[in-house]
Amino acid sequence: FADDVKCTHGATVGQLAGEQLFYLRARGVDEIAARDMLTFAFAADVIDRVHVEPLREQLDTLLHTRLREGRIAG
Repeated sequence: FADDVKCTHGATVGQLAGEQLFYLRARGVDEIAARDMLTFAFAADVIDRVHVEPLREQLDTLLHTRLREGRIAG
């Protein structure tokens, strides 16, 4: 088998960027809506990279549902 295979793994976990939150809040967006918008933007960017359309649609629906239910905290 291939002994020269190299793998990497990355993950992003942390606080939402303060500048982005400040920008939205300065324009009258309430904090919860601003956090939801930023969370959605991040997750949507990841979902858009999924090349299997049925899976991408399912993930998009799940994301919208979870945000609506408040089950994803920004």
